[in-house]
Amino acid sequence: MAARAFITGIDSTRLSDAERTFLRDADPWGLILFRRNVQSPEQIRRLSGAFRDVVGRDDAPVLIDQEGGRVQRLAPPHWPAYPPGAAYGALFEIDRDLGLRAAWLGARLIAADLHALGITVNCVPLGDMPAPGANAVIGDRAYGTTAAQVAAIAQALAAGLIDGGVLPVLKHLPGHGRANADSHERLPVVGVDRVTLQNSDFAAFRALAKLPFGMTAHVVYTAIDPVEPATTSPAVIGDVIRKWIGFDGALMSDDISMGALSGTIAERTRAAVAAGCDLVLHCNGKGDEMRQVAGEAPLLDGDAARRTIAALAARRNPSPFDVAAARAEFSAMMARISDSVAVS
Repeated sequence: MAARAFITGIDSTRLSDAERTFLRDADPWGLILFRRNVQSPEQIRRLSGAFRDVVGRDDAPVLIDQEGGRVQRLAPPHWPAYPPGAAYGALFEIDRDLGLRAAWLGARLIAADLHALGITVNCVPLGDMPAPGANAVIGDRAYGTTAAQVAAIAQALAAGLIDGGVLPVLKHLPGHGRANADSHERLPVVGVDRVTLQNSDFAAFRALAKLPFGMTAHVVYTAIDPVEPATTSPAVIGDVIRKWIGFDGALMSDDISMGALSGTIAERTRAAVAAGCDLVLHCNGKGDEMRQVAGEAPLLDGDAARRTIAALAARRNPSPFDVAAARAEFSAMMARISDSVAVS
């Protein structure tokens, strides 16, 4: 039986009886974890296994946002602190090869952490390129201010994850860097012309179009669709993400419970699917909202099934890796920029 085309959160560090019943009946494609779900390594291993047992799929994806910096769900004392994306950009500007090596190494270390927990998908890298005057929601999460640098570092991060047995998710398609608001709170509107967007905001994503998974931005681009944000815009998904950028991977929405979107959760789910999202992401673990998503998300079929199957097939066993030596090398790299970029 096909899974249903959504990714769900849960409320706490273990599955409640109600959540077990919901997961068994709704059969979401994947589970995403947040700080509220994290207690210890063994607890996460049990939680990942419990989710897979309930839905009856050994390969059911477990996702997390483990970028480093401000966006790091796994943190000390059980896991190392990782730097924000800007750290890789700072090293890249000193020495391109050094920056790319650091990005690969950081992602490979994160993959080692995640693989040991049964987490198989990480919502990294970002293709977002910040612009002057934009909201700080991206800020130091970005890898640079040119499309070429952002794409090169993002590709190195994706490669590090894949080499460690973890699949990357490219976000936030087709570009969140110019947004004038934090989409967690309200809807950003970008009023720049299309040529400018293609030459800047969208450009890095075009170079990353072969990555297996992508995530949409809750951002309105008035030059393409004056009303709907990318997540619920057939024009943005069809004409920009699928056609101009050329992304043919499995496309998930950003969290549909965020403040940028309007309407009920059921309405948001229907709109995201109708616009062309293959998977709907719902993160807050609220049971009533989860049930609305499940009630509207279709069974995976057609192109959505093809793309999700192909994306999962890109996962491979981790390559040989000396974690202790890699951590020492990575720490030495970060020490070079510790005065200019916060790395923990």
